[in-house]
Amino acid sequence: MREPMQAGKRAGLVCAALVALAATAGCGIRTTQVPVDAGAAPSRVSCDVPAKSAEEQAQTGSTVRVFLVCGAGLVSVQRVVAVPEEAMAADRMRAARSLLDELQRDPSEEEEQAGFSTDVRGSLTVSGPRTGDPKQTLRLSRQPDDLPPHALAQIVCTYSGSAADDGGGSVELGGPSEDPPRKYQCTAALKARPEAVPTLGDVRGTPTATAGSGPTLPGASPS
Repeated sequence: MREPMQAGKRAGLVCAALVALAATAGCGIRTTQVPVDAGAAPSRVSCDVPAKSAEEQAQTGSTVRVFLVCGAGLVSVQRVVAVPEEAMAADRMRAARSLLDELQRDPSEEEEQAGFSTDVRGSLTVSGPRTGDPKQTLRLSRQPDDLPPHALAQIVCTYSGSAADDGGGSVELGGPSEDPPRKYQCTAALKARPEAVPTLGDVRGTPTATAGSGPTLPGASPS
């Protein structure tokens, strides 16, 4: 009786294999004996750095927020600069220079381990408006459009909402040429896609007494 039972088991295994093969074919999956190289597993970064403690902030100066590149977008981190908070709030150009210096600094070991980097490189400097510019204009030592897109997005988002913005949350940036400054805005879309920096248009000739004034493109939210 043992041989018939073994033959029955073998037949059952063959039937199960045929059913599995049919199910696989029904799902549209083609079998292959060639190994498939799917590449390395995607790297995972936390994009998370602990906030500065109250003791760190009190000992060194004022806490600022700068936007660095992490993953495919921009994420803010806290930095402590050796400038008193009162000076940062009262001196717009000092705030602009301090923030730009922070963007050009290499990420700390802690930031680097969390996946942060910066595209703002070189000896980039910032100065105030020229004659004819709106009073909130910031002139970079390179044309904004000549900067790498991620670098420009980092500058726009770092300046927005800080003491260096135009008073309305936007940033009016120009370069060393005679081209008029342009107004930029840090939006959720820009943080997610730093390669596409939005501009709200030229701002030369707008009233300098009105903070945040300037033309906006259709569909753009007012600053």
